[in-house]
Amino acid sequence: MRLPPEAQGRRWLTQARQDLDAARLLADSGHCNPACFRAQQAAQKAAKAVLYAEGLDEVWGHSVAALLREAATDPAELAALQATGAVLDKFYIFTRYPNGLPDGVPADAYTAQEAAEAISKAAAIIAAVAAHHSAADS
Repeated sequence: MRLPPEAQGRRWLTQARQDLDAARLLADSGHCNPACFRAQQAAQKAAKAVLYAEGLDEVWGHSVAALLREAATDPAELAALQATGAVLDKFYIFTRYPNGLPDGVPADAYTAQEAAEAISKAAAIIAAVAAHHSAADS
């Protein structure tokens, strides 16, 4: 059974919030690289929530910036967050794979400050998407 678009969007937004909670737990325990990655994942799922809520059957891609660009029905809508999404996109590959770095491993390359910034940026995107959903439900 296919869910209505609004319900599908809410599902994705719920999971985005879970991923953000996981990012916070990881950061709090000193696991900065997976915290950055999980923050990117949270923002990615929030962006996909918008597209699913708009009625798309399938949403592909991993770039938060590109998903937000696609989700914006008005050029100004969610546009300010595209730059934020682009910052988070940098955490998609390099936080996980040693061959993305010239030397060392991701576990040694990311700081608590980077994790905190990634979490803050993901939280801003989730809040904007939640507000977008609330406005759409009105």
